[in-house]
Amino acid sequence: MEPHPLRRREAIALLAAIAIAWGTSWPVIKAILQDLPPMWAMTIRSIIGTAVLFAISAFRRNLVLPQRGDVPVILNIGLLHMVAFTGLVTIGLQFVPAGRSVVLGYTTPLWVTIGARLFLGEALTLSRIIGLVVGLSGLLVLFDPSTFDWSSHDAVVGNAFVLLAALCWAVSILHVRAHKWVSTPFELVPWQALLATCVFVLLALIFESAPRIEWNAQLIALLLYGGAVGIALPYWAMQTVNRSLPAITTALGLLAVPIVGVISSSIALGEPLTLTLLAATALIISGVAIGLGDPIARFYRP
Repeated sequence: MEPHPLRRREAIALLAAIAIAWGTSWPVIKAILQDLPPMWAMTIRSIIGTAVLFAISAFRRNLVLPQRGDVPVILNIGLLHMVAFTGLVTIGLQFVPAGRSVVLGYTTPLWVTIGARLFLGEALTLSRIIGLVVGLSGLLVLFDPSTFDWSSHDAVVGNAFVLLAALCWAVSILHVRAHKWVSTPFELVPWQALLATCVFVLLALIFESAPRIEWNAQLIALLLYGGAVGIALPYWAMQTVNRSLPAITTALGLLAVPIVGVISSSIALGEPLTLTLLAATALIISGVAIGLGDPIARFYRP
């Protein structure tokens, strides 16, 4: 049973909840890494998120077996977005402040614009070119040698992992845009999450073995929040929002994610709001917003 479209006010409220959920999940992951190695942090969050997604689908009577024609998109989103993006970001967060990471992670639309031109034959219109220039200038600000320590191995590797994560998400988006759907995105989300969980379990066992976890109330709360609110809620809610709001509205609304991420990281983790970070955030978000003046806005819609 397909979820019915929401009224505009309800859909906007749900979109705001998505932005808050995704934005606050960055400092939450950073905090979890104080008690868990990265692979197991990803694994436990993914198990919780997958369980919640299956429960939601069963409750709404949307739990169906995927069709053969949707196997490629399950593999794509499950591996490139849920595993590669989340995994690389989690590893990068060991070395990079959460606020900086969320800004780097949301350079994805810039890479989608370039990839859409190279692989999908989409035109680079004036607004897209201006958006790219403005957005990429934000990256130059972040990696200005006068403010970024290029001699620090951890800093370089950590930032590289997060940027690679953004590229993986971009590749996933480009494939989704070219995919011909059989089942609905709403019906496939739990299966994509289940695939990601299975991969995370294998990776954790291979690279980190069984961890010795010192359980405490704070860690449990962070994991529950990171799995249920950081994974299950936004993945489920995005499908409803996509059916209820124009793609451009959804895309612009999600530009609040890095803003929420930067602010919540400063409040929760005490990360400084430096002029460099604020300037880069403004430039990257502005670049994406300018580019959204074209149909590229559909990058958030499966």
